[in-house]
Amino acid sequence: MGFVIRWVFAFLLLVATYNPTQWNYVRWSMANYETQLSLTVLFGLILFVGYIIYLRATLRSIGIFGMLLILAVVGTILWVLFDQGVISLDNPSVNTWIGIFALSIVLAVGLSWSIVRRKLSGQADVDDIDE
Repeated sequence: MGFVIRWVFAFLLLVATYNPTQWNYVRWSMANYETQLSLTVLFGLILFVGYIIYLRATLRSIGIFGMLLILAVVGTILWVLFDQGVISLDNPSVNTWIGIFALSIVLAVGLSWSIVRRKLSGQADVDDIDE
């Protein structure tokens, strides 16, 4: 259940930043930065903090190579689904949602990896504090 919660928050972070609908930070900020600059900066900083938390934890737990490896696995799964006719890549909007889904999986795995490694190996990370 913990992984699902981490994935949902990663997905929401990415969707809040950009998605194919009109309800995202990028489109809202481009339309309103002149009249609501303070809110644009505030919301941008809140999203930035979310990205720092996820990216820092992901880079510390699996690194760049791990991120690329997980992205390659997710990409290959999507390739198999496309090759088997399960999904179609004709719609750019659907492609964007697939990309958001793939990136959210990478961030969720990165945030969860230390917990998974500790449960599998029984070894705590050096920076773990007694729980």
